Amino acid sequence: MDAVCTHISDIDFGKINHYSGNYTFWYESSQLAAKQRAQQNKKAEEKKKELEEFIRRFSANVAKSKQATSRKKMIDKLNIADIKPSSRRYPAIIFEREREAGDQILNIEGLAASLDGEVLFKDIDINLAKGDKVVVYSKDSRASTAFYEIINGKQKADAGKYAWGVTTTQSYLPLDNSEYFDNKLTLVDWLRQWATTEEEREEVYIRGFLGKMIFSGEEALKTANVLSGGEKVRCMLSRMMMMRANVVMVDEPTNHLDLESITAFNNALKNFKGTVMLTTHDHEFAQTVGNRIIELTPNGIIDRYMTFDEYMSDKKIKEQREKMYSIGV
Repeated sequence: MDAVCTHISDIDFGKINHYSGNYTFWYESSQLAAKQRAQQNKKAEEKKKELEEFIRRFSANVAKSKQATSRKKMIDKLNIADIKPSSRRYPAIIFEREREAGDQILNIEGLAASLDGEVLFKDIDINLAKGDKVVVYSKDSRASTAFYEIINGKQKADAGKYAWGVTTTQSYLPLDNSEYFDNKLTLVDWLRQWATTEEEREEVYIRGFLGKMIFSGEEALKTANVLSGGEKVRCMLSRMMMMRANVVMVDEPTNHLDLESITAFNNALKNFKGTVMLTTHDHEFAQTVGNRIIELTPNGIIDRYMTFDEYMSDKKIKEQREKMYSIGV
């Protein structure tokens, strides 16, 4: 959107407002405006309370009655009801860690996987470092998905091994989450499956996590098997937040999400203090979150500490990529 759009038309409160600039410029401007409106609202509320207190104390006092009347007119002019927040609902995605991981995060040696006789990747050696935010990339999306499934114990590798550090805990958002929702549990009971303490099993506690993902009131009593694609992803994010892992893995995380959820998710990964591994077709995610690029190929791995744009524009890496995908073809 930033690369294409020159103007943004914002529909809010039944009105259309037009802005010059790309999406990022509009978003940052709208957030600033929202903060300013909130500050104005707060000041107006404080002023209103002050004036009401004055009226209450002095309305019966003849000497002060004119001042009280004047204060009442000031209240009428405040128009607090006119100061409205945006009607958009941004989920509160905040990934926190139960504990900080040690220096040993993940070690992979000679990992290989194939599908129906076709090599997806092989000879994969990786030593994941503390603080890495890795964009796992491949021309074949089946390769990155197989990679996540293997290191999360859901699929067996053709060869090689992997070992997570003893201080690490992992949360994973898979490309296909259907297995998690093949039941008729309410969302409260659904999320309770990942509770580890009595406090976490309490409905109020669980509703807090669901509320952050815009499941409030009766919405928290929906059954898992009737959710839309976007609702399922938001439930999975509630689950991940509740787990408080220090390693977060996401495979195509923006699928089914609306723009507000995508923006909140992007910011959450940027702000997360732990280790991230992500695969995405969303350029903004790849460019703003990743500080390391790992590309899986049928003939080995390309591993660089740089941004996604730097990686894709590097001429030497382009030549290396062409060779890695063409060997044996």
